[in-house]
Amino acid sequence: MGQKEILAKEKEEVKERLSLVMERIAQIGGVPEEKETERGKYFAKMAEFILATFEVLQKEEAGRLNERSLEECKCMNARLYSDIAPKNYQTSYGNPAYAVKVLGEEYGAMLSMLYAELRALIAYAFEGRWLNYTILCELFIQIYACFEDEEGTSPKEVRDIIYWFFHDYSEIFSEQSVQELVDPESNFFTEIVMESDLTDFTYLYRYGEPIGENELKLAEYFGTLSEEEIQKMADTYTEGYRIGFLTTGKDISLKSTVSIDFPIGMERMVRAAIQNFEKMRLKPTIYRDAVSSFKGRGGRKRGCYSTSINKQFDYDHKSDKALYLDKAFVERRLETLRTAYEHFKELAKRHGGPAVIEVFGEEPFTPVNQPEALHYDEKQNQLNVYYASMSGQITNQYIPGEERSFTIIAYPLPSIGAQFPQIFEKTVELNTLDYQLYQDMQQKMIDVLDTGKEVHITGAGANETDLTVALYPLQNPAKETAFENCVADVNIPVGEVFTSPVLKGTNGVLHVSQVYLNELKYIDLKITFQDGWITDYTCKNFESEEENRKYIYENVLMFHDTLPMGEFAIGTNTTAYRMARDFNMADKLPILIAEKTGPHFAVGDTCYSHEEETATYNPDGKEIVARDNEVSILRKEDMSKAYLNCHTDITIPYDELDAITVIREDGTAADIIRGGKFVVPGTEPLNEPLGA
Repeated sequence: MGQKEILAKEKEEVKERLSLVMERIAQIGGVPEEKETERGKYFAKMAEFILATFEVLQKEEAGRLNERSLEECKCMNARLYSDIAPKNYQTSYGNPAYAVKVLGEEYGAMLSMLYAELRALIAYAFEGRWLNYTILCELFIQIYACFEDEEGTSPKEVRDIIYWFFHDYSEIFSEQSVQELVDPESNFFTEIVMESDLTDFTYLYRYGEPIGENELKLAEYFGTLSEEEIQKMADTYTEGYRIGFLTTGKDISLKSTVSIDFPIGMERMVRAAIQNFEKMRLKPTIYRDAVSSFKGRGGRKRGCYSTSINKQFDYDHKSDKALYLDKAFVERRLETLRTAYEHFKELAKRHGGPAVIEVFGEEPFTPVNQPEALHYDEKQNQLNVYYASMSGQITNQYIPGEERSFTIIAYPLPSIGAQFPQIFEKTVELNTLDYQLYQDMQQKMIDVLDTGKEVHITGAGANETDLTVALYPLQNPAKETAFENCVADVNIPVGEVFTSPVLKGTNGVLHVSQVYLNELKYIDLKITFQDGWITDYTCKNFESEEENRKYIYENVLMFHDTLPMGEFAIGTNTTAYRMARDFNMADKLPILIAEKTGPHFAVGDTCYSHEEETATYNPDGKEIVARDNEVSILRKEDMSKAYLNCHTDITIPYDELDAITVIREDGTAADIIRGGKFVVPGTEPLNEPLGA
């Protein structure tokens, strides 16, 4: 049964239930305003919002969403999303601080969480997901009834209702998540991309996502590009995916689907890419960026997505699962995830992995830590780590890591400024640099690096980096190498050599004055390593050291008490560095490009996670043998100890770098970089973009 048949069946099953619950919701808010309590105003506001989304669901059922004028689309979009826009956020129930202020400490955070969860109704209405829509409305009514009860309610009762909602419906949510990933028949987004008139911008509003200036101007800009330019961009993207399979010796012909992540507004390129993939006999799967706390709303943008309407709202609600996360829920969720993969196991085995389009150029964001927002406690932090590990193992069982690949490419957004067209053109150039030239220069570096037992990295000026990285010992240097010569395949653009460090002997301090990691800003980030593991960390984002450490713990360590150094790399894309300097946009580069603009160090898993047994070779024919470290090798004893399920790159820009020096077993040394410039003979062209 295809997705449309499933949705039609679900609609018939719940239509009567929804009719009853909507009658009840329509009655809320009938109390005269002067007699309303603050909680009464909250529920009236939520009912008004739900009724607005119900209008969308009715239009979707009648097939009228495609008949709206552009002005009607904009009005509906504003009606659905304006309440969480920055200008309205101070008095929005979506703001936990405001919710606690007006609704009280007992219920404010919970009702703010419910507010954020109810916003998923927008997506459910546009997609015609009647089942999801109905059960979420029923949750709202169930909680409303608690407060309507004359005998009153308790925080525990409200929390229990939310807990059992997610516990009981885990099976539905897990199955939908897996199906959207591996089943090309789940084609809501594919149909919009492939069948819409892309010159009529009402199509942008068909997704049910917030549409702002970025999405409109991106679509307008793509409309000015020639078919040749669009095809060139699509070819770069899809060839990176194909070559990723080729260079790692994986058989792409065994795969039938590819998961496409893309920003709304780039449909012309995505359409051309889908046509390219079809020539490879790959059908697209496209899922929506998370709208529910169950799937991790507020995290990194993935699937089909628009730029955030309010990053503070996203940040405030990224830990909403804290309201219902416990061991029993985690085990239930793992059980339903495994069941879902078992149901779709044939599709999962033929899934090739993600092809990701990222964007950059949004205004840099430094979050405000609001104590009123929900936060995980220590036990929940450990449960998050446990779930990430176990769910990763389940996914890898059904979509084997050694058989799948990926590619990532990035483009700027119009919000980057008035020079957007020039920056976009430069980025296209960046993404198509001569990989052969870089391959040759990078090989010269690798030849020097492979002579060493360790590498010493030092910062320049105020940068306090002083770090020694231990290297994997080669048994047969004529046939083995420790570093991968990374050109433009899975990671576009070209430009790095990387390795999995030996943890024992990797010691020192990593420091960078300013860096953006997963769209969050870090000021004076400093991390100390001992035998490859993080032993201390700090930054200067907040006045309180406790807040600084918590910020890093949650967003870099990903709730782990410590993490190993999983990767050491030397970025060689000085053209990208120059672009950032010329356009004064270093603070807006995505990590995909930023990591190529200097040495970088990843904390978490290695780059060969779940692929350690797959022999990988450089273009010179040497096998890359540094695929394991002391953590990943534990998979042979206990899989749960081998993977951390995170990998965050931290880059030192060239202008904060003094030297990268190879230290050999006999005590002799050779520089890769000295005074911030490349010094290996044959790599001098890399210094030209650096200038004076």
